[in-house]
Amino acid sequence: MDTVIFACVHNAGRSQMAAAFFNALVAPERARAVSAGTRPGERVHPEVVAAMAEVGLDLSEVRPRLLTDELARDARWLVTMGCGEVCPHVPGSRRDDWPLEDPKGQPVERVREIRDEVRARVVTLLQREGWAR
Repeated sequence: MDTVIFACVHNAGRSQMAAAFFNALVAPERARAVSAGTRPGERVHPEVVAAMAEVGLDLSEVRPRLLTDELARDARWLVTMGCGEVCPHVPGSRRDDWPLEDPKGQPVERVREIRDEVRARVVTLLQREGWAR
């Protein structure tokens, strides 16, 4: 089974949305996603939790976590979320960067736009890699 890591600095917004969409839409026998950050925050941003709840994905109990060597060891893909120079590197994995705006503190309409862009990128990745249901 392939593992995809979605990473951003605080692991409190974009990467959480991406992992949630990926795991909801993937053929579970083919791949799975985890999310992590280089400097994890205390919690997932409330505006992200609310926007994801609107589409039926509950992030209320999810906690940001640190991207460790152990977590990254078997990853096939690392997808970073526009974190610039502080983006992590995972040896041996394929890498992509999605330059997405941080949803923290954004108006609800903008958070929804970011959420929908994340979903569209996840769907494209799933289809391209043959992981879609």
